[in-house]
This record gives sequence, C-alpha cells and structure tokens, in this order.
Amino acid sequence: MNEPQTSDTIHDVYMRQAITLADNAEQEGEVPVGAVVVYQGEVVGTGWNRTITQHDATAHAEVMALRQAGQVLGNYRLLDADLYVTLEPCPMCAAAMVHGRVRKVYFGAPDPKTGAAGSVMNLLSYEEVNHHVQSEGGVLEAECRAQLQAFFRRRRAEKKAAKKTARGEASIVSSDSDQAS
Repeated sequence: MNEPQTSDTIHDVYMRQAITLADNAEQEGEVPVGAVVVYQGEVVGTGWNRTITQHDATAHAEVMALRQAGQVLGNYRLLDADLYVTLEPCPMCAAAMVHGRVRKVYFGAPDPKTGAAGSVMNLLSYEEVNHHVQSEGGVLEAECRAQLQAFFRRRRAEKKAAKKTARGEASIVSSDSDQAS
C-alpha cells in the first residue's frame, strides 16, 4: 500500500486505500474500482469490483465493502459510517448506501454515464426517501480517473489486437484452403 504523504488529508489516505483495492480488481480482469468503509476512524469494510469473477451483477466494490462492514459491525445499518470509492456510485450502489444509512460517500472520479451522486442523477439525496447520504466528489480525482482511463485504453487495445489477430488467422486459413483446391 502507498505510504500517506504528510500533506495528505485523512480523505486522501482512505482514497489511496481504495485505489490500491481497485488494483486488485484490475488484476482479476475487473473494472478497477475499490471501496473502503470507515467507522469511527477505523476501516471496517473493503471491497473491489468482482462482478465477473463472482458471476454476480451486485458484486460492485461499494456493495462488497458494505457487506463486510455490516458483518464486522453486526448490523446492516451503518450509521455514522463513511464510504470512500474511486468512482462515483451507480444507482444500485447509491440505493444500497441509502438503505444502509451511510453518513457520507467520498468518491474520486465522476461517472458521466451512470453516476448516481450528481453526474446523471442524485439518488443519495432524493427528497422522497427516508435517509439522505451526503456526498463529496473529486477526492484524488486525477489519480482515480487515470487508473480507470488506463484500464479502458488497455482493454480497447487488447480487443483491437485480438480482432487483428483473428482477421490475420482467417486470411492465412483461407489462403491455405485456396491453395489446396
């Protein structure tokens, strides 16, 4: 894990932990998102994306961290707990935070496609629900964004190379079969 720099805020320290967890997701072939739940200054839950490896659409980093925190605290209600996540929560994760009564979520990079903490919608403070989760985006945003962009850039390059290889092999196979005729 990265050692906190002296100029780091406590939010930076927890977000760096989430970034390290996101590395775990990437190593497993998952979108690199990591999450940390903090209660009374102590980390009580951690998680990273595991949707592919667990064949589970709900295995997002936030949900994994919330599950672990609930087990550690012996309660699904995580009053006075804060969640740090490298990417703005999606609607499912935002709803889980509301249901779990999380106090505040700190996120790194905004998600302009599915962000439910203000980018596309804000389910965390939807007027009609019985609990509102405070949110603050932009914590180590550049680092979180760079991690995600590098992952998707690499993934696009791998897909492009695989297509090129498949086309190349198809050409070789068709050339061989043409010569055999």
